[in-house]
Amino acid sequence: MSIDDLDRQLISLLRANGRESVVNLAKRLGVTRATVNARLDRLIDSGVIVGFSVRVRDPADVSAVRAIMLVAVEGRNTGEVIRALRGVPEIAALHTTNGRWDLIAEISCENLAAFDNALGVIRGITGIRDSETSILLSSANAQ
Repeated sequence: MSIDDLDRQLISLLRANGRESVVNLAKRLGVTRATVNARLDRLIDSGVIVGFSVRVRDPADVSAVRAIMLVAVEGRNTGEVIRALRGVPEIAALHTTNGRWDLIAEISCENLAAFDNALGVIRGITGIRDSETSILLSSANAQ
């Protein structure tokens, strides 16, 4: 399914507020409610939109340390490294990629000491050749 500029604008508005009413979406897009409903149905039916969710910021998370770790794997050990990384509770998400880095791990820890410990555990996994980690300072959500 191909998506056009109106679909992209609709998706962008929904990313900002997944609970936005159809009436408000239609006003902001300059189209009718029927158009928004038809577009939503088409995007959902085609699998472009797979669901709606609520983002909640836990007050305790404000002091959490979050980071992105880029990981290079030795040889053809990616499967084994992924299995080992899945066992690290501080890894919130794990992605494969191309280029210099083979994997991207999203890390979340309660404090710097826990973060330092998690880095040591991850870097000690057999098959990891190199890594680079960046602490996330703030989030600029896609609009």
